[in-house]
Amino acid sequence: MTKIMKFQYIAAAAVLLAGFTTSCNDDDAYFESDAQGTPMKITKVYLEDYKSSVPDREVEFARLGQMLRLEGSGFYGVKKVYINGYDTYFNRAYVSDGSMIVSINSKTPVSDCDESVRNTIRLVKDGNNEYVYNFLIRNGYSIIENVSNTLPMPGETVTVTGSYLHETSKVVLPGGVEVTEGIINDEDGEWFSFVMPSGVTEGGPIISESPNGSTQSPAYFNERRGLLIDFDTDGQQGMWGGKDDNGNLKPGASMIYTEDLVDDPAGSGRGKCAPLIPQRLFDEGGIAAGKPRAAEMQTVGDGDKAWEDWSRMTDFIPAETPVSEIALQVDVYCPNPWTIDLGGQIQVQLINNYNLAGIGSDDDGKNNLVYCFAPYLSGGKSGEAVPFMTTGWQTLTIPMSSINKYATLLADAEAQTPTFQMVIDDRNAATYPNFGVGFVNSDFDYTDATGEKVTLKSSVFTGPALYFDNWRVVPFKAFTPSDYEEPEDEE
Repeated sequence: MTKIMKFQYIAAAAVLLAGFTTSCNDDDAYFESDAQGTPMKITKVYLEDYKSSVPDREVEFARLGQMLRLEGSGFYGVKKVYINGYDTYFNRAYVSDGSMIVSINSKTPVSDCDESVRNTIRLVKDGNNEYVYNFLIRNGYSIIENVSNTLPMPGETVTVTGSYLHETSKVVLPGGVEVTEGIINDEDGEWFSFVMPSGVTEGGPIISESPNGSTQSPAYFNERRGLLIDFDTDGQQGMWGGKDDNGNLKPGASMIYTEDLVDDPAGSGRGKCAPLIPQRLFDEGGIAAGKPRAAEMQTVGDGDKAWEDWSRMTDFIPAETPVSEIALQVDVYCPNPWTIDLGGQIQVQLINNYNLAGIGSDDDGKNNLVYCFAPYLSGGKSGEAVPFMTTGWQTLTIPMSSINKYATLLADAEAQTPTFQMVIDDRNAATYPNFGVGFVNSDFDYTDATGEKVTLKSSVFTGPALYFDNWRVVPFKAFTPSDYEEPEDEE
């Protein structure tokens, strides 16, 4: 449909509605016995959506909040409309004998609807003059907002959160592996969970199916092709400066060494993992207050240029991909609560050209390839104080658009839109292209949930322990649900 035709159609629809208004000016006629006694029939249902390329589309189902046009006969005189048993308001100005407009109220019951009236539209006139039409009513679009563990081991529980996920009956994992048994659903549709099966070898999205339709996560589930380091076989740690001439670790050495790695503390069979702070530093009395660069993990940098050149990932993340559709992910295990009174923060950096000084430091400048955050603040650098801990392994996602340089560019409407190619070029141009993560125990300012600026003073940090595994780069493009394909407008 051409754009001109589309606008002409909308104009014609407006005239049609005006005609409805004229036909209903005589209120008495609407209630007279002739109108009340006329039988009703729905022959077709249309979705009214002026934003669509097909603003008047015949449909076999509809969702909460959508506007419908009922086509048939005998509508003039309708007094009540019940959708899934819910008394639904309609404007008599938009009722004629052969057509009427009605919107599905957002409060209309769906999953908790009485089965006797579920998926029905009931029209009522005086006496026993009623008509019931079977029509599928769905909640709003199913949306997956987060996956608790995107690189789970077989047997681990995965919780998927979002909206309108009611009665999820099937989960399709990358490679077509289906899960239909053991799915646990939240009655409010805010989450479902399943147990990770064996045999999933590919990466991609989770696809879920429910009465509200199908939806999917970004293509980051079980995705290992962008792995940076797993502390076992893939990736290589950079380690320097912390050993004496005999190869012994020096007291207070900040670098995380091979000797600091631990076997999976959660017992999930993940192999070696990296503590954010090596146990030996806790054994030495903890991290002193005000200390930057207290502990750090680095990849090998220019010692392995082929691995550190992220252009190796462009076969599944094209170079032109916007940074808003890419993320860093890592699996974390924090068995004890990390609260705001304990202080401390984490600095993530795409290159090793910084001092690991944390929030508000020169490292945290707007043009740097850095992201600093405190896990116990809801906004990372601001917001409500919420204790951070995990039950088992949980995936932490850091959108690439949060990296300071790219966040700055995205905030400037006239700036170049950052892409994955820019990320690749920025890293390859660096003197030290190590990917790094560090713990910082300095004072910093943040804005609390009330909007007040607060200075968080540091103290000796003695825990809790937090463990990392599988730092990786993943696709992060959100899925946009749609029931219908939109035809392309002809120019």
